[in-house]
Amino acid sequence: MKAFKRPESVLVVVFDPSTSAVLLLQRNDDRTFWQSVTGSLEAGETPEQAARREVKEELGLNDAAIVLHDCHKAVEFEIFEQFKHRYAPGVSKCLEHWFLLPLSAHQPLRLSEHSDYQWIDAQSAVARTKSWNNAQAIEEFILKSNNKEDLYGRSQ
Repeated sequence: MKAFKRPESVLVVVFDPSTSAVLLLQRNDDRTFWQSVTGSLEAGETPEQAARREVKEELGLNDAAIVLHDCHKAVEFEIFEQFKHRYAPGVSKCLEHWFLLPLSAHQPLRLSEHSDYQWIDAQSAVARTKSWNNAQAIEEFILKSNNKEDLYGRSQ
């Protein structure tokens, strides 16, 4: 029996706090698709656990480099048609939890699930990402943040 993805996921916007540059990753299965770190929750996982796991898997970072900030925001989005086969029949929407990860653009990364990455200014990242929800997270938590409290979320 095929194991379907859970329609609940995380989005982790990785940014350099000194410049507000945003890290975007190029998908292996669609070279025109650039995005932040994303991934579905696994059985029994909390959103924060999933975000931490995805950052480790996708960027090759160790636990010490992962200082996640929960945005305390979740949005529901329509799953792209080309990815719907990964979900149970009839599932068309996914609930996505947002996180921020401050990280130096000089931090070495080891990609495992993407073909390339770029650090780009936040406005360009908004224009380049293919997902409206990814663009909204960058706009709301990187471009519109007025101080460090806003940039790192209100949970500190």
